[in-house]
Amino acid sequence: MTIRAADLIERKRNGEELSDGEIAELVSGYMSGEVPDYQMAAWCMAVYFRGLTGRETYALTDAFISSGEKLDLGAALGRRVVDKHSTGGVGDKTSLAVGPIVAACGVPFGKMSGRGLGHTGGTLDKLESIPGFRVELSTDEFVAQIREVGLAIVGTSADLVPADKNLYGLRDVTATVDIVPLIASSIMSKKIAAGAHAIVLDVKVGDGAFMKTLDDARILAEQMVDLGHRAERDVVCLLTDMDQPLGNAVGNALEVREAVATIRGHGPEDFSELVVEACGQLLALSDLEIELDEGRRRARRAMADGSAFAAYERWIRAQGGDPGLSVLPNAAVVREVEAPSDGVVTRVHALAVGVAALELGAGRRTKDDDVEHSVGIVCHAKRGHAVAKGQLLAEVHARDEASARTAMGAVLAAYELGDEPPHPHGIVLDVIS
Repeated sequence: MTIRAADLIERKRNGEELSDGEIAELVSGYMSGEVPDYQMAAWCMAVYFRGLTGRETYALTDAFISSGEKLDLGAALGRRVVDKHSTGGVGDKTSLAVGPIVAACGVPFGKMSGRGLGHTGGTLDKLESIPGFRVELSTDEFVAQIREVGLAIVGTSADLVPADKNLYGLRDVTATVDIVPLIASSIMSKKIAAGAHAIVLDVKVGDGAFMKTLDDARILAEQMVDLGHRAERDVVCLLTDMDQPLGNAVGNALEVREAVATIRGHGPEDFSELVVEACGQLLALSDLEIELDEGRRRARRAMADGSAFAAYERWIRAQGGDPGLSVLPNAAVVREVEAPSDGVVTRVHALAVGVAALELGAGRRTKDDDVEHSVGIVCHAKRGHAVAKGQLLAEVHARDEASARTAMGAVLAAYELGDEPPHPHGIVLDVIS
């Protein structure tokens, strides 16, 4: 390095703005071992208190991208490829439904995804509940499948943005994860490097989300959209409700079943609303040259006429899986959670439901934990639903009676009943573009 890392730490600590070259050299030095963990951790802590400007955040994003392989799907396919990303929540199986619908509308969809950690589920974990499904494809296989099938969702390549992976591991153990510029650069570096030129971002807001308030979510959304624009990508960010689980199903195979039902036009109202909106936005950003309302209309038509389900079947088979729902694993024990009294559901705490599913085995506490694909929770009553005493609130799908009993108590505690329904609102709280 031509610059001392200690000088960059000091200058950032003092609130100074670093140049693009300085940030690039810092990241390069960290990857080469010239900058040790303790200095990079100190720089992250300085960023925690002093922040980064928009230019600095993009310089960091670009340095992450430059640390590894970079795809250009548009050049490879001669088409505008679209992608979607969610910041993670409880019951969030949106990509499983959005991909086939968009593909059925004639727009190529290519996504590199990750596994779940903690109470938030991962797209790859859901897909791996499908017998035979391959989440690991080579770059050539990934591109070829998008060309031939119109859709591929795979694991993130180890060759993409390795600097972000290394830095995230460091941030995780140094209390520097929740820094908006570093969150934004981490997400957007992977999306930009993965090669799509039109991206819809879904930032979850509320109890079960990383961003607890709408104001905080807007800040993150605006920074990610700005990074996309600086990288010459078209980006739209949806801010969506995560005060209660999304849809009804929470748990891998359960969520696959619900995604398929939604693709066929029979999904829960809130989840279907989000799927149609995300599809509409992606189609409007595509090379079809249509408006948002027309994008929504085409998405609904693909769900109604069976073309989206046909696209789903082609996709799953192309990646080695069996698209039949009967092959999905079923839990050994299914128990019902009943309403303790008459009332209206005023709240279903998303975090509590997510943690209950985690305890059942649907998620992992550490990256090395195994996942039980069959277990989870189905919330039959959601916010605003009137229930009578003894009526079904939810189902617990468990591997044994002991874990089922524990989860039943946790799920019941997640429900709040009252006399008056809460103020209704849609799943999409705001749109940033």
